[in-house]
Amino acid sequence: MADVARLAQVSHQTVSRVLNGHQHVSEPTRLRVQAAIDQLGYRPNRVARALVTGRSQLLGVVAQNSTLYGPVSLLAAFEQAAAEVGFVVTAHRVDVADHGSVTRALERHRDQRVAGIVVIAPTASVSDAIDAIPPGVPLVMVDGDPERSTPLVTVDQVAGAYAATRCLLDAGHRTVWHVSGPPDWFDSAGRVRGWRSALEDAGLEAPPLLPADWSAASGYRAGQRLAQMPEVTAVFAANDHLALGILRAMSEHGRRVPHDVSVVGFDDVPEAGYLIPSLTTVRPDFDAVARETLDLLLAQVGDHEIGDSQRTIAPTLVERDSVRPPSTESVGQAGAASPRSCSQASCTAGLEP
Repeated sequence: MADVARLAQVSHQTVSRVLNGHQHVSEPTRLRVQAAIDQLGYRPNRVARALVTGRSQLLGVVAQNSTLYGPVSLLAAFEQAAAEVGFVVTAHRVDVADHGSVTRALERHRDQRVAGIVVIAPTASVSDAIDAIPPGVPLVMVDGDPERSTPLVTVDQVAGAYAATRCLLDAGHRTVWHVSGPPDWFDSAGRVRGWRSALEDAGLEAPPLLPADWSAASGYRAGQRLAQMPEVTAVFAANDHLALGILRAMSEHGRRVPHDVSVVGFDDVPEAGYLIPSLTTVRPDFDAVARETLDLLLAQVGDHEIGDSQRTIAPTLVERDSVRPPSTESVGQAGAASPRSCSQASCTAGLEP
């Protein structure tokens, strides 16, 4: 570090600030220090730093052992955000998200002397397990229980579902059916609330909810039921994989999307724009969630005031080809409607509807 400081003509404290991503360093100085680091091939000794400062450069994540797009994308975004400020992320994945498994994963992170812990806590059993962590351990929940006082960062599930439902209503559909995710997930519950709220604000009674899991197979099963109901002209699926299963079921029953049935998903998986038809869906900003999570966690690590300890990130509706006004035949079955396109309405989550 002394060599870097001499070459960059700064103090070793300035080098330390640059290495730790400190905000109070001018951009020219930061670039000069980074150039010296690159020229000398300097690499901080993280073990030595932890011994001197009592704090490691390691952040722990506890997550369910899942291949679901949302949790996987969030973890990748958090690892990237942490790496940009010099931290390494170690993740413990639990196969069963019960209290015991999550508690053991948390204890393993504490044994590793991580600087802070992130818990991706989409279900009540995961969220409750953090009670085992002693006070004073830097901790942030992601997609956890909003009723808890623990620092939390989450996507605004209610606003995203509201925008998806409003998009379908504003296209002229008389009502919107919903295929939900698992009832014990906070994400799923928030999306149900947003769907119901949009219907209530439109003066409509919500049709029966179709509960599912997050898989395309589950969406397919729900779609098989919906496809046989001629009054169904619009469906909001709780994620894009459910929507994919619904598209397949509708096709098998001769119900054309979007000519006969409009479908909206949630997550904006990379394949959503390449389905036939391309899928209108709600896009969560996983990068923003990761940045806010890191900000809350590092504020605790540095013993700084964290201000608002619960932060909500607004998602965005991405319009594609799976939504259109109901056909003349559908209008005749469901009652007259006055169609408007999504672009005529406020279909971006987080805006005043």
